[in-house]
Amino acid sequence: MTINKNEITKEMVGKAMQCETAEELTALAKANGFDLSKEEAEAYMAELADVELDEEQLKKAAGGGCYPDCDKDYCFEN
Repeated sequence: MTINKNEITKEMVGKAMQCETAEELTALAKANGFDLSKEEAEAYMAELADVELDEEQLKKAAGGGCYPDCDKDYCFEN
């Protein structure tokens, strides 16, 4: 089953990133109505383990910046 990214909420992503094992991720997916094989979960876990943010990305993830195409008056770029 292909997962439609539009069906995944920020809350689901946050919970998925807290999973420590492929089994936890598979159970979370199933609880939210997604079929995820053990092999797929292991692949996602391996991919997440390799993610490392640089300083600028980390600031933005922590709320210290804005999207590059943001046109709001109250946003700032460091």
